[in-house]
Amino acid sequence: MSRALIIVDVQPTFCEGGALPIEGGDACAERIAEFVEEHRDDYALIATTQDWHIDPGSHFSQTPDFVDTWPPHGVAGTAQAELHPALAGVNADVSTKKGLYSAAYSGFEGVDEEGRPLADVLSEAGVDSVDICGLAQSHCVCETALDAQRLGFSARILSDLTEPVSAETAVRATERLDAAGVEQIDSLLVF
Repeated sequence: MSRALIIVDVQPTFCEGGALPIEGGDACAERIAEFVEEHRDDYALIATTQDWHIDPGSHFSQTPDFVDTWPPHGVAGTAQAELHPALAGVNADVSTKKGLYSAAYSGFEGVDEEGRPLADVLSEAGVDSVDICGLAQSHCVCETALDAQRLGFSARILSDLTEPVSAETAVRATERLDAAGVEQIDSLLVF
């Protein structure tokens, strides 16, 4: 089994002080960095995803409903769209950007610098299993895991290395993940 780690949208825009802050986002970024430092060699490949919005159309709204529309966030080329500073030492094997001209929740909607979809990059590397962490559990982490499973990868979420938008959205996401057979496991138990 060849396993990859996908770090989803750990960007200042989703952390304290960002455009769409998630409580505990900064601390989550630190925990992910520590995990990677300890387990880098346990993964065949490490990938990062970033919301990188150029003009996502109706995804951005001045009067967002926080379901389908959101305040501007992850604006391409801004400091808030870059990877969180805590991840500076991660040295990912592949970095993907998603949502340039549309809404994009799943990391599998992203492409690398060469325009290759994440699924292709993983398949070319011989990866068949993925561990997923990042922000937010209830949105992009959930959608990335569901897509991974749908695309034939064995997927699990590292439950202590993610944070939800809210307790309510976390419950809904967990129910969807359970129904799809996506394992949610503490990172201390994965190796």
